[in-house]
Order: sequence, then structure tokens, then C-alpha cells
Amino acid sequence: MPASDPTFPLFSFLAFLGFILCVIPLSWHLQAWNSGTCAFMIWTGLACLITGINSIIWADNALNIAPVWCDISSQLILGASIGIPASTLCISRRLYRITSTQTVSITRDDKLRAIYTDISIALGIPILFLILHIVVQGHRFDILEEYGCTSVTYNTLPAYFLYYIWPIAIGLVSLIYSSLILRTFYMRRIQFNQLLSSNSMINPSRYLRLMLLALIDIMCTLPIGIYTIYISLKGLPLAPWISWDDTHYDFGFVQLVPAVIWRSDFRTYISVQITRWLPVACALTFFALFGFAEEAMKNYRRVFWFFAKRF
Repeated sequence: MPASDPTFPLFSFLAFLGFILCVIPLSWHLQAWNSGTCAFMIWTGLACLITGINSIIWADNALNIAPVWCDISSQLILGASIGIPASTLCISRRLYRITSTQTVSITRDDKLRAIYTDISIALGIPILFLILHIVVQGHRFDILEEYGCTSVTYNTLPAYFLYYIWPIAIGLVSLIYSSLILRTFYMRRIQFNQLLSSNSMINPSRYLRLMLLALIDIMCTLPIGIYTIYISLKGLPLAPWISWDDTHYDFGFVQLVPAVIWRSDFRTYISVQITRWLPVACALTFFALFGFAEEAMKNYRRVFWFFAKRF
């Protein structure tokens, strides 16, 4: 049976391409100790890889053929929805510390401390988010034809505090950091080049590209988070919170949804399209900003000559 998705196999190709584009620059960002940027690439690449695999497995069916994979992948996609903006928060926070620092020397301990903080934000916040989401997870997962496995949220009042509010909160904190960066940069623009030249982890070009990446992500995270709450309130009645047992009744249930059903529901359709296309857009945006930079071209040449010499 042919796939009913009009974007198949284009979406699958772009999703795998997004994964590859996130993996390519990962090694030299690890060498530069750019932990927030690495976390952004890992979360984005992971989301692209999973959605790409799911789009092939469930291209023309909504059968529960891989329940363990669905348990894992649906939670990873859910974690990536917070992991990506949390990584952007790490980037904004690091840029602000560089801009506002009063000293030009950065010790190894300072670098390690910054990495540990980034890990606690980019990994710790998504883990906490997944734990809290269990409270409002109505059943095991859903399977949508064309899309694949997806997590489930019971639309009750606690869900807005434990689930929906997180992207908005993280986006607001990142926005505050970005505003402080612009303010500090303007006030200390004379010292800016001196500060960056003393920091081996980052140069002026990379700093500006990271700043642009953070601003683009913030401009997407806040509107999407607000719009998600809006369509959830508008398109689905708010159920009363009764108890844990009531919310998790028949928790092992798996809902199988044909494409013709979920595509006919505007709220579900918009939610699915945002979830599947946003990681791809993040990957392409990231590569557009960093894939053609000077350090990237240098690494491309190094890899090319590595293989060329062997042939």
C-alpha cells in the first residue's frame, strides 16, 4: 500500500539529512568545549533521526509493531522538545558570561564548571520534565499513521503547569539573557574584541553566529509554546483532575490513529506538523550558520585530504 503522506519520502530524506548535518560539526565543537552547542546538536540530531525512522516504519500503517521502540522514542522526542530550548539557554547563558566577564583569563576549572552547569541544564531539565510528565500521561502512547509513536498528555489543569509551561519558561529566561547580552555588548563594545581574543573557545565570528542561533530559537520557542497552549485550550475540553489512578486508568492502552482521522482534526494536525518539522528546521538553520564557517571549511579540507591521500 503506498504512503498517504504527500511529503513522503521528502520528509524522511530531510530528517536523515538533518541528523547528518548535526553529526558533521559535532567533533570540532566538542574539541572547542562548546557544551551548549553540542547539546543543541545532539538533541536536534536525535529528534531528526527518530522522526525519520518513524516516518518510514509507519508511512502506510498505524499498527503497534514495535512497542518497546515506541516507549523509548516517544519519550526521547518529548525530551528533545525541552532539550533543544534548554540547550539554547546554555548558549545564551555562556555568551552572556563571556560578554559580561571582568577578566580576560579563563582557567581550566572555569571551563569545567561551565560544562557541568550546561550539562545540568541541557540534560537535567529534560529529565525532570519527563519525570513530571508521567503525572499527566494518560496512557502508554499513541501511534499515528505517517508520523509514528507519540507521547500522550491528559488535558487537565496540572498539565499546563507540569508540561505546557516549560518551553515558555525556558524561552523567557533565554530572552532575558539575550537582552542582557545586547545591553552589555553595547556598554562594553570597546572591550568586546579583547575578551573574545583571550577566549580560545570562541571567536567574534562564532560568537555572533551563536547569538543569531539563540535569537532565532527564542523567536520560535516562545510563539510555538504559547500557540500550543492556545490550541490545547481551544480544541479540547479541560478535564477535571480527580486522582492519579483516574488519570492513569488502563495505562497500557495504545491508541492507533489512521492518517485520515488525525489529519481531519485541526488541533492534532498542527501539533503533529510542528513536532515533526521543527527539529529538521533547527538542523538546517544550525548548518546554515555553522556549516560554512571558516573552521568548518578547514575541517572539510582535512577530511577530504585524509581520504584523498589513501586513494
